[in-house]
Amino acid sequence: MTDDSPLDLGPDPSLLLVDDDEVFLKRLARAMERRGFAVETAGSVAAGKALAVARPPAYAVIDLRLDDGNGLDVVEALRTKRPDARIVVLTGYGAIATAVAAVKIGATDYLSKPADADEVVNALLQREGAVLPEPPENPMSADRVRWEHIQRVYEQCDRNVSETARRLSMHRRTLQRILAKRSPR
Repeated sequence: MTDDSPLDLGPDPSLLLVDDDEVFLKRLARAMERRGFAVETAGSVAAGKALAVARPPAYAVIDLRLDDGNGLDVVEALRTKRPDARIVVLTGYGAIATAVAAVKIGATDYLSKPADADEVVNALLQREGAVLPEPPENPMSADRVRWEHIQRVYEQCDRNVSETARRLSMHRRTLQRILAKRSPR
């Protein structure tokens, strides 16, 4: 898909983008506007919920982890106001449990960051009963996914190596060696 290809967005091209990464949010908003969406942005759960209730959009892209809470709260608020909305949840820490939670609450699809505008558009416009979407061009390597998971648990444990090792069922020294290395590609 190219930036110039016309999209069938239906009668309502409204799109809500919720992400606390301001640079990513602005870049994605510009890319989606070029594709024909009428974009509104929010940088927090509170702002996202307010926009979802005041002007429920037909489409939404919502980050899972925001500075002031969980993006699933925005998904829930939007789903109650507009049941037919197409909602994609984005996250830097893809996990099966969060994907299941997002879909149960009402998300249409779930994408791991980094996701480009074409991947987001494909997820937003994919219709029910369609076959699986195309695999990403540059998926994260298994080593990178493992490293991201370890980093997430480490941060959730307030950077406590012993607690992180216990939760990951891993020897503490092994975890220390992994944390000392650079992230894999």
